Amino acid sequence: MAERIRCAHILVEKQSTANEVLAKLAKGEPFEKLAGEYSVDGSRKRGGDLGFFGRGMMVKEFEKAAFALEKGQTSGLVKTQFGYHIIKRLE
Repeated sequence: MAERIRCAHILVEKQSTANEVLAKLAKGEPFEKLAGEYSVDGSRKRGGDLGFFGRGMMVKEFEKAAFALEKGQTSGLVKTQFGYHIIKRLE
């Protein structure tokens, strides 16, 4: 089991916006491009890249979804107190 993983995310406030982003990802639009356009946090400048993190560093819902992903896999919607996340595991 990985102790530390590297993920990127797209964080939006509305579920409707998150669904729009998921649809664009399904059509093949680049994750990094969509993170730069849609994400409402500072990671947008890095294509959503959050860097490496270990267990206990993120809110529970985010952590559970992120650690369940395989390298290169993208999650569905993950709701936290911050909004709706789409998470991509990078490493």
